[in-house]
Amino acid sequence: MNVVYINGPVQNGPFTLAERPGKAVGIRAAEALNDLLDAGPVPHLWNTVTLAGDVRHRDAPDRDTVGRQRREELAIAAKYTPGPAPAGGVLTDAEPVVAALALEMIERLLLEGALTVVPSAVHLCARCGHMTGAVAYACRACGHRGSRPGIRRLLVWDRPPGTPVLACDDFRSHGARPPGHLLAIAQNVPERLILSRTRDHGISLAPLGLDGLALDPRAGVHITVLAAAAQRNAGHPVMTITDNAAANIAAYGALFRRHNETQLRYTLHGRIPYDDTAALQRLCEVHRVSPAQRELFLAWFLPLCSLHIRTGITPAQLPNLLKFWRRAHLARLDTPESDVFAELQRRVTPGDMRWVMDAQILSRAIPEYSVTHGFAEDPKGAS
Repeated sequence: MNVVYINGPVQNGPFTLAERPGKAVGIRAAEALNDLLDAGPVPHLWNTVTLAGDVRHRDAPDRDTVGRQRREELAIAAKYTPGPAPAGGVLTDAEPVVAALALEMIERLLLEGALTVVPSAVHLCARCGHMTGAVAYACRACGHRGSRPGIRRLLVWDRPPGTPVLACDDFRSHGARPPGHLLAIAQNVPERLILSRTRDHGISLAPLGLDGLALDPRAGVHITVLAAAAQRNAGHPVMTITDNAAANIAAYGALFRRHNETQLRYTLHGRIPYDDTAALQRLCEVHRVSPAQRELFLAWFLPLCSLHIRTGITPAQLPNLLKFWRRAHLARLDTPESDVFAELQRRVTPGDMRWVMDAQILSRAIPEYSVTHGFAEDPKGAS
């Protein structure tokens, strides 16, 4: 089975991964799993189609000399400073390859009648013309509180009554309970979903006659994963994502999780309390954890652990997890046994992460150094 793990696109906000390592949990988990599967590096995915990005660009003093696309590229490159760039490169939800795939999928769905373009009553900002939606909200693009009613042709999905937008089969989580709360949340969406938005940057819908509109980024992030999978000829991409993010985007991806023979699934990960670095440092000193082991614990083990502890790792759990990790690392073999590694791959492929808390199996899986890229210096060079 041609499985590849790919991170759910991270919003390209004003931060670096060194400052906010929690933003990279999905990236780190995907890279560790792909390494265990011998799948090789995949691109890190970034979500650049955001209203906040539009506003930042408009307000930037150099907006006349630095284009929006270039600004996003520079911001993403800065995310990895001072570490190396990702071995698999990066891919954003506004790249030409993603846009081409999006238009191909949308045109097919329009032809099949699943999507339609219909005139719809909306509210537009009275100052900048931004579409605030069916309700007269204050404009999030310019802050103006006044709006005017209007009619715009929009790309919409009118969901037939009773049609599910999320099912257990959309998750790769062998050995874990189906995420019932997400299934319930995803069903609590309007029967009509608007898939076109006013954005300065993104997948333009102008080729469909929708000038000034872009594809809703919640649909676009799914297509970005499919595009990354197509580059690897992987028919079974799995998006690493938090349950909050899945709840926000799943309904909008209902028509964009499958393309030809490729089916995208989610695997959920919890959050990691990276913020208390002082406490982590003290724990490592108490347990005599070397800098190299500390890096593996933070960048490799905890992201994998978050796929098992999907509700999120708490600060109170860190001491026991570090002790467990220390014992497994001491039992590590320089050359993993081939039969044990093959069994590990058989578990990872369908999404079974219970092995992470089996010290014997874990000790056979630990790499010599962190396989993730772009977050820290190679721990082999640590002193």
